Amino acid sequence: MKIGMVSLGCPKNLVDSEVMLGLAQQQGHELTGDAADAEVLIVNTCAFIDKAKQESIDTILEMAEHKKSGACRRLIVTGCMAERYRDELRAEIPEIDAVLGTGEVPEIVTALDGMGDRGTGIGNFIPLLRTNGEAVNLNSPIPDPRSPVPLPTYIYDADTPRLLATPRHYAYVKIAEGCDYKCAFCIIPKLRGNYRSRPHDSILREAERLAARGVKELLLISQDTSFYGIDRQERGSLARLLRALNRVDGLEWIRMLYLYPTTIGGDVLDAMAESEKVCKYIDLPLQHASDSVLKRMKRPGTRASYEKLLDRIRTRVPGVSLRTTFIVGFPGETEADVAELEDFVKTVRFDHVGVFTYSHEEGTSAHQLADDVGAGMKTSRRNRLMKVQKRIVGDAQKARIGTAVRLVVDGPAAEHELVLRARLESQAPDIDPLVYLTECDPAEFAAGQFIQAKVVGSRDYDLLARPLGSI
Repeated sequence: MKIGMVSLGCPKNLVDSEVMLGLAQQQGHELTGDAADAEVLIVNTCAFIDKAKQESIDTILEMAEHKKSGACRRLIVTGCMAERYRDELRAEIPEIDAVLGTGEVPEIVTALDGMGDRGTGIGNFIPLLRTNGEAVNLNSPIPDPRSPVPLPTYIYDADTPRLLATPRHYAYVKIAEGCDYKCAFCIIPKLRGNYRSRPHDSILREAERLAARGVKELLLISQDTSFYGIDRQERGSLARLLRALNRVDGLEWIRMLYLYPTTIGGDVLDAMAESEKVCKYIDLPLQHASDSVLKRMKRPGTRASYEKLLDRIRTRVPGVSLRTTFIVGFPGETEADVAELEDFVKTVRFDHVGVFTYSHEEGTSAHQLADDVGAGMKTSRRNRLMKVQKRIVGDAQKARIGTAVRLVVDGPAAEHELVLRARLESQAPDIDPLVYLTECDPAEFAAGQFIQAKVVGSRDYDLLARPLGSI
């Protein structure tokens, strides 16, 4: 059959989508990028915050329309929303033929053939809207605690078929799954299960195969990448993994995403500083800087301990780029808390900052708290922080003008056919700003090519550069 897929959410979800596509292709199914042409449509959903849930519902309903007017005979819903609201989705959207949670990725094979559909699930859900305004009522009773649904335990390995959905020159590698932390605002442990690391050899074999296929940049991902191996009583595993990956022929960059402030050891920082292929880039979601808010969030550390950690990182890894994310509008957050967070951003001067407004999610411990910061105030606080960060980025961009930099070319820019998109070592795909290459013939540069360029200007958060030649 012809299979079409829409993958929503984070890169971790994207890897699951790639595995499902690989399994489908292995079984002889044909893949198509045209939803109207697909006989089976798969929507791999996200359910982290309200906006993600709404996007998932809208996408499911959009795909369901193809059962009425297109070639589609089956609609399969997978991922985090399927894990959280399995029964509710089937009851409220009867167009759905099969629902697979995060631990049922291999069952896509039987679901495609109409054989697999466990159809059991949990959760109560705030009302969401169909695209035509009709309510999808997913307010269900809380399941009987005497018959709990087991947490997912699945994780793929190096021998699992996988069809990359990223550009040919970079790929995500999930080195672990699940999470053991109990952050007050987060539902992920209930959706993904307990933390479980992949064996070192499995990751290394996958990396070698990806490099042999032309992948130049590996992005190591998990819910907490710096916790890798600790669940297996293998302390020091992440540093050893980085050094082993650094020896893989063909790789140019190895980038880590989603580190945690309490599990970044000196051995990891040393491996980063000493391994030429490991990007000097740390993605460290801190969530806040006010001690009182951090305590209510059930996050470890304080502003003082964070500043000490960041100083240590910059000392041990000269030239490192720091990325973080914050949540504003958490229950009980005051103007004084926001002022402290703003001062923290000014003091630390991160290279990249993302700010999210708090989403009051059922199933989290924060849900029992009053959601007492209004939506307008949350947005105002987010804008206030981003205004500070934009000034910081502007200063850093001015200092870069005239300097020579090493870039990877990602491909043509959507804005103009004579402009190329590229990235610095300090920029991860999709989440960070870009470098736009001008004054060049795009035909002379291929995606995945590493080049030298001169920074000539900036545009908002992005840089403008002129190629100096390939390397």
